[in-house]
Amino acid sequence: MLSKDKIQRINELSKKSKAEGLTLKEQKEQKKLREEYLQNVRQSFKNQLKSVKVVDDEGNDVTPDKLKKEKGQDGMTH
Repeated sequence: MLSKDKIQRINELSKKSKAEGLTLKEQKEQKKLREEYLQNVRQSFKNQLKSVKVVDDEGNDVTPDKLKKEKGQDGMTH
């Protein structure tokens, strides 16, 4: 999870960018922080998917094999 300070900094840079523009150094910082944020969101989403079990109307487990394999690699089988 991204720290509150980093999220606050992302927001500050965004506001400044819209209001007056950013220096080259600030643009690089913003890009780095955004990439870190997106990487964090993607990882969180992947972790959520690993806990999903797909069941059909008859109660059969129809979780895709690829997802089952991912669960097994992390030892998160259900």
